[in-house]
Amino acid sequence: MTILAERPVQATAPAPPKRRRRPVLPYLLIAPTLLTTAYLLFYPLVRNVVISLQEYGLPQLVRGDAKFVGFANYAKVLSDPEFWSVVKRTLWFTAINVVLIMVLSTLVALLLVRLGRWLRLLVMGGLVLTWATPIIAATTVFQWLFQSRLGIVNWALVSLGFEEYRDYTWFADGDATFGILVTLIVWQSVPFAALSLYAAMITVPQELYESARIDGAGAWRVFTTITFPMLRAMFGLITCLEVIWVVKAFVQIWVISQGGPGQATTTLPVYAFQVAQSLQRYDLGAAVSMLMVLLLVLALLAYFRQLYRQEQDS
Repeated sequence: MTILAERPVQATAPAPPKRRRRPVLPYLLIAPTLLTTAYLLFYPLVRNVVISLQEYGLPQLVRGDAKFVGFANYAKVLSDPEFWSVVKRTLWFTAINVVLIMVLSTLVALLLVRLGRWLRLLVMGGLVLTWATPIIAATTVFQWLFQSRLGIVNWALVSLGFEEYRDYTWFADGDATFGILVTLIVWQSVPFAALSLYAAMITVPQELYESARIDGAGAWRVFTTITFPMLRAMFGLITCLEVIWVVKAFVQIWVISQGGPGQATTTLPVYAFQVAQSLQRYDLGAAVSMLMVLLLVLALLAYFRQLYRQEQDS
């Protein structure tokens, strides 16, 4: 008993706190939406990749006996000079549209910052209505505007004394059709970019602008030294979104010109559709579309890399 009484009592260590289990119910509630979204996004992409690696024409579509041919479809597309001419046209089309969209959107956003409350609400309402207009409806309106006999554009130009535009057929001229499509896509794209840039601009502290004005900085100096550097990430994000929007533009081109006249307005999405539907070579069309996605990803990665370097340097 004495030995037991003299044995030191060991202090028991406190029990580690129990980790709170994360509730499973929220994940179960959003699981159907996530699975459905993943299916709608990834299944078409995977299916398109599979078709691009097969011999898949109309007979295979009917019989269902497509066989894999590896990268033969990609080799055939890449060796076609017409494909590269379409790529150059797509890059040119994208560059013109994106530059115009970003310049006009920046000007509109700066205008919204300067306007009073009611004028700003009026302009923003017009931008939202333009943005909400369905693509087919807007495209049809542009077709009416540039009709040769009943179009408002020809009537206005003739009224101003330009008689050469009487009954002028805009859609028979490749350059004119190209310009109309650029105008349409820019008109549809500016509202989103302008409103996004305006929302970002109003977050810049006003004290910075006041200090710059006190130092005698003009509007251009204020923009290049305060607004753009602070919102460089937002400008980069919107530029990337507009590049994606312009590159994948299909409905406007197909409704107005179907890639014509000739091949003047044929971009990669239109070319892929033409190859798949007109030639009934769905494998080649899938290969063209996958190459378009690859070119777009490479361009965006290069841009993001440059943007990251600028952020690191600053």
